Amino acid sequence: MLRSTFTPIFSAFPAKVRTRKPPTNAIFSVFTHSSTTVRQNAAPNTHNDILLLHQLPPTSAYVHLPFCRKRCHYCDFPIVALGSSSPQSNDDPRMVNYINMLCREIVATRAETETNPPLETVFFGGGTPSLVPPRLVSSVLETLRSKFGLHSDAEVSMEMDPGTFDAVKMKELMDLGVNRVSLGVQAFQDELLKSCGRAHGVKEVYEAIEIVGSCGVENWSMDLISSLPHQTPEMWEESLRLTIEAGPTHVSVYDLQVEQGTKFGLLYTPGEFPLPSDSQSADLYKMASRMLSDAGYAHYEISSYCKTGFECKHNQVYWKNKPFYSFGLGSASYVGGLRFSRPKKMKGYVDFVKSLENESIDFNNNNPIDSTDIAMDVVMLSLRTARGLDLRSFGKAFGDSLVVSLCKAYRHYVESGHVVCLDERGRAFSSDEFGKMPLKEDGDKIEKGLAYIRLSDPEGFLLSNEIISHAFGVIAP
Repeated sequence: MLRSTFTPIFSAFPAKVRTRKPPTNAIFSVFTHSSTTVRQNAAPNTHNDILLLHQLPPTSAYVHLPFCRKRCHYCDFPIVALGSSSPQSNDDPRMVNYINMLCREIVATRAETETNPPLETVFFGGGTPSLVPPRLVSSVLETLRSKFGLHSDAEVSMEMDPGTFDAVKMKELMDLGVNRVSLGVQAFQDELLKSCGRAHGVKEVYEAIEIVGSCGVENWSMDLISSLPHQTPEMWEESLRLTIEAGPTHVSVYDLQVEQGTKFGLLYTPGEFPLPSDSQSADLYKMASRMLSDAGYAHYEISSYCKTGFECKHNQVYWKNKPFYSFGLGSASYVGGLRFSRPKKMKGYVDFVKSLENESIDFNNNNPIDSTDIAMDVVMLSLRTARGLDLRSFGKAFGDSLVVSLCKAYRHYVESGHVVCLDERGRAFSSDEFGKMPLKEDGDKIEKGLAYIRLSDPEGFLLSNEIISHAFGVIAP
C-alpha cells in the first residue's frame, strides 16, 4: 500500500515532506551489509559506468538554509525557527552568522580533482530558503562559484514558501541566477494548512503563484501533501485541480509521514483516524497519478511529475546515484563513495566546520567500495523512476547471472502487473512473453530484447518498498 512508497535515502533531500518509510532493516542494509555475492558475480577489472560512477567529481551541490518562521507539525528536519513576528531584515544575526559559517564550510571543502568540473546544479533547500535575503544567497553562490565553478546554464533551484517573498525579492533572486522555484503550497484548504502548522494560508498561495508568473519564472514546481489529518478525497481532488489550473511545469506529491518527536507524532498514529487508512492513502496516490497524467504531466519519478523537458536535474543526480556535495546544518553528501551527514544541531555544525578548517576531519574513504552496496543502491534508486533499471548496464557491472536471478524473482510481480519489462524502444512485454523467456544462469544473454524493468504506475509504485526489498534479498541473500 502507500506506506511502501519510498523514502529518499538522503537526510538532506530537498523536500519538506518525506514519503513513508520502507522497513528499516531493508533500507539501511544498503549501507551496512557487506557481502561478496555480487563481487564474485562481477567480471574482474571490468570498467563500467555503474561501478566507477562514485569516482567522478561531483557537479551538483545541495545547500541547506534552515530558517523557518515556525516548525510545521510534521517536520523533523534541522531548522531554526525565527518566529512569525521576526523582522526579515538583511541584518538578522542568526542568518548572517549561519551564512558566514556555511561559506567557510564550502571554502574548507576539498575539491575532488584539480580540474574539478563546474557545478551543473545547485539546490537551496531547508527550512524556508526564501526567508534568506538575496544578498546572503549571493554570498553563497559566489563562494560556490569561486571554489568549484558554476556552469553558465546551471540549474539553480530554491524552495520558496508562500508569504515569504514578493516580486522584488523574486526578481533579485533571479538576477543572482535562481532559475527554478519549488513552491511549498502543500494544500489549497485553509483548515488543512492551519492544522499542519503552516505559516501561510490559501490567500498567500494565490499571491505566490501570481508573483512567480508575473516575474517570468518558467521552471517552477509545486509541492503537495496527501494523507493529512481530516483530509478528504474531495479536498485532495480540489488541490490537484487547482494545481493543474495554476500551470506549474513540475509537481511533487508527497504522502505524509508521521515522524517521532514531531507534533503529529505525538497526536496521531498512522493508519488510525483522523489519518487515512492504507487503502485510502493508496486511492489518493492513484487520484494524483490519474489527474496529473491526464493533464499532461509525466510521472517520471515515484513522487514527481513534470511537463516535457522539466524534470528536476538536481534530483536526477540522486536517482542516478551520482556524487554530490552538500553544505549546511544536517545535510548529507555523497562523494567518493562515502555518504556523510553533518551535525543537526548548530553548535555541533559550528564545531564541524572549525574541524574541517583545521583539517582534523578526513573525508578520504580508504575502505574499498562494496559492489553489493552499489548494486542495492542502483536497484533502489532506479526503480523509483519511470525509466526503471537498465538491465544491460546492470549486467555488465554485476554479472548476467544476477540479472537472471532478479528476473526470476520478479516473475510473480510481472504476472500481477506490478513490474513491467521493456525492450530498448520502450515496448512492454506481456506476462506471457516474459514467462517464455529462458532464464538460465549459464551466461546466456537472457536479456536479448529485454532492456529495462520498471514498476507500473500507479500499482507498482504503491508496492515499491516490497518489490525493492525483494531485490535486496536476491542481491545479498
